[in-house]
Amino acid sequence: MKTVRVVAMVWSVFFFLQSALSHAADWPMYRGPNQDGIASEKAAIQWGGDSPKVVWQKPMNTGFSSFAVSDGNVFTQVVREIKGNSREVCLALDAATGKELWFTDIARGEGYSGGDTAGGGDGPRSTPTVSDGKIYLLTPDLVVHCLNANLGQPIWKRDLMKEHHGRNIGWNSAASVAVDGDLVFVAGGGPGESLLGLNKNTGAVVWNTGDERITHSTPVVTTIDGQRQVIFFMQSGLVSVDTKTGNLLWKFPFSYSVSTAISPVVSGDIVYLSAGYGVGSSACRIKKQGDGFTANKLWFSPGNEPVVNHWSTPVCKDGYLYGMFGFKKFKKGPMKCVELATGKVKWSQPNFGQGNVILVGNRLVALAEDGNLVIIEATPAAYQEVARTKAFQDKCWTTPAFADGKIYVRSISQGTCYDVSEK
Repeated sequence: MKTVRVVAMVWSVFFFLQSALSHAADWPMYRGPNQDGIASEKAAIQWGGDSPKVVWQKPMNTGFSSFAVSDGNVFTQVVREIKGNSREVCLALDAATGKELWFTDIARGEGYSGGDTAGGGDGPRSTPTVSDGKIYLLTPDLVVHCLNANLGQPIWKRDLMKEHHGRNIGWNSAASVAVDGDLVFVAGGGPGESLLGLNKNTGAVVWNTGDERITHSTPVVTTIDGQRQVIFFMQSGLVSVDTKTGNLLWKFPFSYSVSTAISPVVSGDIVYLSAGYGVGSSACRIKKQGDGFTANKLWFSPGNEPVVNHWSTPVCKDGYLYGMFGFKKFKKGPMKCVELATGKVKWSQPNFGQGNVILVGNRLVALAEDGNLVIIEATPAAYQEVARTKAFQDKCWTTPAFADGKIYVRSISQGTCYDVSEK
């Protein structure tokens, strides 16, 4: 009997470690496991020659949806013609081969922003979120879907426009949902229910609150001074509420213009936010005060230069922001390093455009708007490029994903997986 107990304990430890390692290799939602653009793996990204090893490359019809990687599968959202109609679908691929596993029709396939013709657009801008074998999606028309991750079968859906007096915005929603514990967080309802916490297993409303108007920004779940909270970037500015109850914790007013799309960037007790179209950027420090919190402005940079982000959300390392800044010079926009606490630019490198960047270990993985995939040292000392390859020939506004030593990237017509693990 004693031997049986020992064996059982050994197997329990094995499965726990296996589960932990598997989780560590996932990139289950927009901007990674902690919504900060930072990989949980500490791989040293590098490759010999002109390009990393291509694991697979696949045509991918239209979209700015990024990849979510979980349990050996890759998920994204694309436009596909079904029975003569343009439809938005959630697509599942095998992470090892790129083979299509299934797709599920979730929304109409038009009405997106970013196109050369009014109402045409370049496809889905929202990214799937994966948690405990389920996929959570938000359509441009503010419908939340929950699917089975293995087969894509619908589990539940909630229509914010019809069920919660929803209020959409011009070009329609581009946000993704956030998941924490047993709750799904989304914005878009009407007065008194503009922010919602839903039960992730049933879709039932756990709490709803607020009279806020949405932006294109994805909410971010974080912990500040011991308080678990979800931060929404709304038209009034930042609004933070308790994840479990929806009770208001703090607000930070910020001017809204035509479009706000970056996610709030949280580092310790500092939160960074930005908007294009002449608005600018700012950072605030969050402090515990009695039973509540205060949000105090650290700095504000007005206009479109030198520190502004449209939808390219920076990452933060050791007190410095790294990302693609600028608004007017779309394709020529620079990669910059900015001191978070002061807004001072430490260095700037041109010709990255409106792409996106993530952090893996001490290196930045930057997918430029023109399709160049660039590896850069994350240091405030100077711009230090490590490697570069031409991944795509067309427009790239998506955020890279990193899981199990592999980089997953998309353009508006193709998806590619690169192996950059150390051998």
